[in-house]
Amino acid sequence: MCGRFAQTKELTILISRFNFIIEDLEIRKRYNIAPGQDVAVIVKEGGVRKLKMMRWGLASFPSREKPKGGARINARGETLAAKSGLLQSFKAKRCLVPADGYYEWKKPPGTKEKIPYFFSLKNGELFAFAGIWDAWRKPEGNALYSFSIVTTTANSLAFPIHDRMPAILEKEEESAWLDPEFGDMNKLSELIKPYPAEEMETYEVSPFVNSSKNDSPECLRKFSAPRQELLF
Repeated sequence: MCGRFAQTKELTILISRFNFIIEDLEIRKRYNIAPGQDVAVIVKEGGVRKLKMMRWGLASFPSREKPKGGARINARGETLAAKSGLLQSFKAKRCLVPADGYYEWKKPPGTKEKIPYFFSLKNGELFAFAGIWDAWRKPEGNALYSFSIVTTTANSLAFPIHDRMPAILEKEEESAWLDPEFGDMNKLSELIKPYPAEEMETYEVSPFVNSSKNDSPECLRKFSAPRQELLF
């Protein structure tokens, strides 16, 4: 799964990497992005890539009155085409979620402890999670945009920590995923796969990241204190 991630690059680097336009948005470095927060994602509209702010946690919109149920922060890639509430987003409302790493927590057997790890590419470069989005038009006219990060089975690097991982797209796959005119469900499903483990790295980070209130470089600090120091 993916419950927290980071995007710590400058806006100029984001624009250079993903080639989008930006309108009236203030983007800052984020070290501990959490569900329910507004996040910068990339969509394609009118043949142009655009950066938009969306709420992390895809809501279900069965009517114009109000969203229904809890927000879905992750969507299993294997069942996107089979779930009626996600099918339309999978068909034509796909987005790129820029990141330079994500967090996952390991639970050692027999303890209540949760040990946080940070996963990133070995080359330190930006990448994009596969995402899906939707919009709900409020009665007063305002729109609520929300998204979910697509997940897949874990690769050999991530599996010892968790059996799921976010679907990280290869750079050459991003255009097809982002194109709302591209509707081949089978080919899109093939893009949802574990990222090559040999191109990734992970390390244990400070428990400072456990609180979603903390959003600073300290979240990424490598942590190597004896485990007993964390027991209460």
